[in-house]
Amino acid sequence: MLLGCLLGDLIKEGVAVTLPDGNKVPETGALSQIDVTDIIYDSRKVKPGCLFVCLPGAVHDGHAYAAAAAEKGAAVLLTEHDVDVLNVPVLRTPDCRRALAFLSAAFFGHPSREMKMVGITGTKGKTTTACMVRAILEQAGYKTGMIGTMGVMIGDKVIPTDNTTPESYEVQRYLRQMVDEGCRCCVMEASSIGLKAHRVAGITYDIGLFTNFSPDHIGGAEHKDMQEYLYCKSLLFKQCRLGIVNVDDEAWQGVLQGHTCEVDTYGCEHDAALRAKDAHLISRPGYLGVHFTLEGALHFSLDVGIPGRFSVYNALAAMAVCRHLACDEEAMRHGLYNVHVKGRVEPVPVPGDFTLLIDYAHNAVSMESILTTLREYNPKRLVCLFGAGGNRPKIRRYEMGEMSGRLADLSVITADNSRFEDVNDIIKDILVGMEKTNGRHIEIPDRKEAIRYCIEHHEPGDIVVLAGKGHEDYQEIKGVKYPFDERVVIREILEDLKKEGKLG
Repeated sequence: MLLGCLLGDLIKEGVAVTLPDGNKVPETGALSQIDVTDIIYDSRKVKPGCLFVCLPGAVHDGHAYAAAAAEKGAAVLLTEHDVDVLNVPVLRTPDCRRALAFLSAAFFGHPSREMKMVGITGTKGKTTTACMVRAILEQAGYKTGMIGTMGVMIGDKVIPTDNTTPESYEVQRYLRQMVDEGCRCCVMEASSIGLKAHRVAGITYDIGLFTNFSPDHIGGAEHKDMQEYLYCKSLLFKQCRLGIVNVDDEAWQGVLQGHTCEVDTYGCEHDAALRAKDAHLISRPGYLGVHFTLEGALHFSLDVGIPGRFSVYNALAAMAVCRHLACDEEAMRHGLYNVHVKGRVEPVPVPGDFTLLIDYAHNAVSMESILTTLREYNPKRLVCLFGAGGNRPKIRRYEMGEMSGRLADLSVITADNSRFEDVNDIIKDILVGMEKTNGRHIEIPDRKEAIRYCIEHHEPGDIVVLAGKGHEDYQEIKGVKYPFDERVVIREILEDLKKEGKLG
C-alpha cells in the first residue's frame, strides 16, 4: 500500500503525522509513493519495504532499534522523537501506539467495518460472557469470530495469543482473517490495558458492554490507581454506537462518564431495560446450571449450562447484546443451554451418576470461588483435584491447601506446572496449609493417575473438579512443556477402564 494512502487515512482520523522538523508531509512526491509492504513494530521482524513503528515500552523502546530497522531494509520510520538515522525517511507523531492502530486498520482495509463488532469490558466475566454471545450468534446462524483470553477463535480454529487484547496490528490482522473466512460478527474482550494502549483504536464497536468493576490490575505497568482503571474501561463507551451496562454494579455511571453512545441497561436488583428474576440452581449428573425468567425487553424462561449464580449476570449481559443483533428467543435458549467455556467450570461427559468439571482455578481466591459455587449444588461429596505451580511464591501453596481443606470433602493433591521444582516438594508445601484444616486428602503426584483415581473411586452424586489447568493443554516440567490436555487424558482413562472391564 502506498505510504500516501496510509498517511491520508491517519489524517482523516485526526492522527497528526509530520516531518521531523514539524512541517506537513507532502501529499505528492517520492515520499508518498513509497510502497509499504508491511507494518512492523518489532525490530526482530523487520523486512525490506516495511514501515517500522518505534513503539515505546516499559522494558524496550523501539526508538533504540531505529537504525537497526533501517539497516534491515525498512522503507520508512515512524517516531515520537529524534533518531540517529540518515538514509531512511523519518516521520513524526505524538503517539506511536495510537498511530500504529490506525495505520494497521488502514493497511488491512478496515475489516471491522465489514462485521458487527461487540466489545466487552469489565473486571470479571468478560471471557464467559464473550463465549455466551458467540454461542447465541452462532446458534442464530452468524459465523462469529472471538478475540480474548482464550485466544483468537475463527470457526473451529483457535490461535493462541499472549494478551487478552493483542497489539493493534495483530487485532486488525485477525479481523481481516475473520472477514476473509466468512465471519459476520466478532466478539472481543476489550481489556483496560488494551484500551489504555490504543490496541483497539480504529474500531467503532456496534455494541460495547460493561460487566462489573472491582479492584484488579493496580500497580506496576498496569494502572496507577482505581480511578485510572475505571477511566480506561470508560474509553470503550467513546468508541461504540450502543453501550450496555450492568446497573447493579455501583461503577456503572462512572464507566459511562463522557460517553458518546446510546445506552441500554441490564440487571437483577435495580430497574433496567432487561431484568432477570426467580433465579435458582439446577443440577443433574453431568449438568450444572441456573434457571431464571426474563422481564422487561424480553419475556421467557431459560436454563444456562454454566453453574453459579454469577452465570445469571453473564447470560443476561449476553442476551442484552444479542437482542440488538436480531437473535430470536430460540437462538438464546439453545445457545445458553449448551454453552461451554473451555477450562471455566467446563463439564466433561463421563459415564456414571457424578459430575466431572475442569476449571482454571489456580490460586486461593479462584479456588474459593469455584468450590463455594459448587457447594451450593449440595453434592454428596465435593472432590477437588489440584496442584500448585513451581517457581512461584510458596504462600500460594499454603493458601490453596488451606482453602481446599476447608471447602472440599476430599482433596486430591497432585502436580500442576512444577517447572524447575520437584513436585513432591510442592506437595509438601500444600500440606502445610492443608494441615490447618480437618480436610481429608490423598497425595498422588502423577496428575493422570490422580485423575484416574477420582474417576474410578467416584460415588453417586459427587461433583469432582479438576482445578488448575483449565484451558491449558500442557504440563511444564524442568523447563519443557509436555502435551497434557485433561480432556484427552480423561478419554484415555475411560478407554483403559473399559478395556479393564471397570466400565460398562
